[in-house]
Amino acid sequence: MASAQPGPAKLGEPDLILVRYGELALKKGNRGEFEKALARNLRQALASTTKAEVERQHGRIFIRPERRCEKAARRAAEVFGVKTVSPAWVVASDLEAITAQAAKLLDSALAARTQSEPVSFRVRARRSNKAFPLNSSELERHVAERILPGPETVKVQLVDPEMTLGIEVRDRKTFVFLDRFEGPGGLPVGTLGRALCLLSGGIDSPVASWLAMKRGLHMGYVSFHSAPYIGEGFRRKVREVVRALGRWQYKAPLFTVPFADIQVAIRDQAPERYRTVLYRRMMQRIAERISATESCGALVTGECLGQVASQTLENLTCIGAATSVPVLRPVLTFDKEEIIQIARRIGTFDISIQPEPDCCTVFQPSRPVIRGRLEDCLAAEEQMDVEGLVQRALDGTEMELLDHEGGA
Repeated sequence: MASAQPGPAKLGEPDLILVRYGELALKKGNRGEFEKALARNLRQALASTTKAEVERQHGRIFIRPERRCEKAARRAAEVFGVKTVSPAWVVASDLEAITAQAAKLLDSALAARTQSEPVSFRVRARRSNKAFPLNSSELERHVAERILPGPETVKVQLVDPEMTLGIEVRDRKTFVFLDRFEGPGGLPVGTLGRALCLLSGGIDSPVASWLAMKRGLHMGYVSFHSAPYIGEGFRRKVREVVRALGRWQYKAPLFTVPFADIQVAIRDQAPERYRTVLYRRMMQRIAERISATESCGALVTGECLGQVASQTLENLTCIGAATSVPVLRPVLTFDKEEIIQIARRIGTFDISIQPEPDCCTVFQPSRPVIRGRLEDCLAAEEQMDVEGLVQRALDGTEMELLDHEGGA
């Protein structure tokens, strides 16, 4: 079969970015609101890359960037709610125009290859314009027969090929594309409300935050700092984590709570074995107060069942009883390797493993309680001025608004 082009033709920049979404399409009556939120989040994500128009149309979102189209497409593929993204060329819904553009695109892709062996390839067409003279299968065959070079260069493979040339036929325009960047899926950030994540400085809580964002929650963060027992390196580390997560949400408040006085009180007035559980109960109380000022409907933690002594079912029950706000634990049933895999993907792993001690290492018990009892926690707290300790911590809390670009 001969190529439709005598040689590689100048391809030019893509005309637009085609954004596909998955779960949003199932929202029926609320779909429009989710689409609006996704379009808004895409504009926000692209603001530092290029000026761009974002348009919703018939189950698709189209981005028309002023420049840097491929970079903009890859940035759009990091927005929750997005299933896949393709830089695309727009041609008339005409067989000759579609075939010519497909040939240019394939020739350009083959010319850029460095491998000598044949590449596996297929054409995949989708036709929403029922007046178009060929159906999807017929269009795939028509284009393939006219653009494919010999088998020494390209071999047809319908399942899992290395290259897939996509064609979407609409009423008057058709989109032709080759790249398909995978997005994170889920729901647009902010569509399901707000939540506050308790950041520990470890690997788990940033992953828990990312998973909560994926379900449509807009995240704020609270961190507990035990100066002078731990240094400023821990605060810098937490800021880095929040900024890394900002790639998925853009801006977020970080509340830093002074926690040393509470830990001293627990050390001096409570059983040693219960220290970590009581620390976490106080953290929950403080986070609940902050969440109310931020209109947050839930707290998010990185607790994982059985991973450490404080995360047995009994201890989690004791900790959760300190607050009336729902506590979400997205990584509760994950094993450590699953959590690490996500942390690497989202860019928080290398930050989280920096060797900076967090507040839970301060006055750490030698033999922590494994199966704590709520009545023991309450009895210990009766010996302390819980309300006064919480209020003083809140009075000393600092807030900063952080973004991925390094702003504060």
